[in-house]
Amino acid sequence: MILTGPEIARAIEVGDISITPFEVRRLSPNAYDWRLGDSIRVCDTDLDAARSSKFTQRSIPPTGMVLEPGKLYLGVTHERTHSERYAQMLNGDHTVGSLGVWVHVSAPLGHVGHAIRWTLEIRVVRPVRVYAGMTFGKIIFLRTRGTAASYQHMGQKYMHSNGIDTSRLYEELT
Repeated sequence: MILTGPEIARAIEVGDISITPFEVRRLSPNAYDWRLGDSIRVCDTDLDAARSSKFTQRSIPPTGMVLEPGKLYLGVTHERTHSERYAQMLNGDHTVGSLGVWVHVSAPLGHVGHAIRWTLEIRVVRPVRVYAGMTFGKIIFLRTRGTAASYQHMGQKYMHSNGIDTSRLYEELT
């Protein structure tokens, strides 16, 4: 079951959800509008699942950054989210989708216990200028059913992400 905006606000008040920083005006009927963080990693080379990937990290200047088609960009959310009660799902939205920006298509689920600034997989159809702090998508919170198991207690490799994480699949393959 998806939480409504007022229910998200209530859950924040009682400590069941944490969004840092939180702005009540970013609540919508069934979600919270999250923003793009202030840095992006750019991959200009081929990738190999069995090896650590090379990315160049860049700060997004106040004048914005133009993203180009054909490149993989990894960004980060401005907000850090956490809940020991609710699962989270991060999505792009029409606001950036209508600019030809595809964001976070492959890994939208934040497990119960996830405490992170989300790493974003970003691709663009045409060159587009983006800005740090711009609304970039929506996060929803979902009630779970069954025995709860916190991500925090499972020793997961992306458990406390506070920046841009690259793939660590190579840890499983080596």
